[in-house]
Amino acid sequence: MRYLHTMIRVNNLESALDFFCDGLGMEESYRFDHEEGRFTLVFLAGSDDAEQAKETKSPLLELTYNWPDEDGKAEEYTGGRNFGHLAYRVDNIYDICQKLMDKGVTINRPPRDGHMAFVRSPDGISLELLQEGDNLPPQEPWLSMPNTGSW
Repeated sequence: MRYLHTMIRVNNLESALDFFCDGLGMEESYRFDHEEGRFTLVFLAGSDDAEQAKETKSPLLELTYNWPDEDGKAEEYTGGRNFGHLAYRVDNIYDICQKLMDKGVTINRPPRDGHMAFVRSPDGISLELLQEGDNLPPQEPWLSMPNTGSW
């Protein structure tokens, strides 16, 4: 058995791509626009998985964007349909959290321990960020930053 991908539905494809690609540094592997079905699938890979993903089409994150209906009304998704979270290892948890915070993303569980943080995508999907290798030494502002909301 081999892990292939995790699919999440997104309300706004552009804001999701900004979060996952520009914010987290993921790379688009490929996309598929299905005119008849009125949806777009965008497959993303972590930067360390990008080469492998081109060959094996895994491991990937599938963003599913269902187009608005003829009246311009889009389906809204909340709560992730009992979805838990995505987890990614990062090179420097403080740098990525700062970059996301600078983009206006709330750090729900700050990386006080230099190891783990939780954030949410624009569609409310919870992401666990884990430090690659050893924990970074605790430092401010993260050390004294409280939890915000839920993850």
